[in-house]
Amino acid sequence: MPVYRDEGVVLRTQKLGEADRIVTVLTKQRGKVRAVAKGVRRTASKFGSRLEPFMVADLQLYEGRSLDTIVQAESLGAYGAQIVSDYASYTAASVMAETAERLTESEPSEQQYLLLVGALRSLARKEHGSGLTLDSYLLRSLSIAGWAPSFNDCSRCGAEGPHRSLVVQLGGVVCADCAPTGSPKLPADTITLLSALLTGDWAYADDTDERQRSRASGVVAAYTQWHLERGLRSLHLVARSEGTS
Repeated sequence: MPVYRDEGVVLRTQKLGEADRIVTVLTKQRGKVRAVAKGVRRTASKFGSRLEPFMVADLQLYEGRSLDTIVQAESLGAYGAQIVSDYASYTAASVMAETAERLTESEPSEQQYLLLVGALRSLARKEHGSGLTLDSYLLRSLSIAGWAPSFNDCSRCGAEGPHRSLVVQLGGVVCADCAPTGSPKLPADTITLLSALLTGDWAYADDTDERQRSRASGVVAAYTQWHLERGLRSLHLVARSEGTS
């Protein structure tokens, strides 16, 4: 079996037999990989803690027919412990991991990998509110996938903004001529926050209040689930912890 090396972030794990696990990893070069980590559940395992969810590792693997096999793992980013110890960070990271897995199902993307690692690092270090970090990650990951929203010019005809009517199905804000009857209008500060999360204007985003963040989160959740077509299983957990973001 050919051996290869890549770095990756652990998205999820599942038990296999008495002591093994199947580890789903988003790698930098190969995209999503499912691999067996043998003996990882034993207390004497040499790399068990390095293959927990949200950990980043330098991996050496054997290529298999259906599942690869991890033979070596060296830690590059030990974010798991800090993230799982905080419920809001854990639920945000769970949504990120599920989204990354969906967006890389068909082909690898180094940009998606780097974005996820950066977002998990930010969560672990508590650089920003967990809800803000999650919403920024979702908007950016969708943009990389080709679904960049517009929060200024009309997403349908390109008419110069700002506009306040937002239609998820049309890709963002729309002008008065393009807006379907009954289209919701958002407060200007909510649209400004959405734009800040997309572009990484953290000075503005960190200074917003909970009502502004809650409105923006609702838009991001709707936009994400519309483009992913199937609901994110982990997203409803975040809604229950929104007050901690």
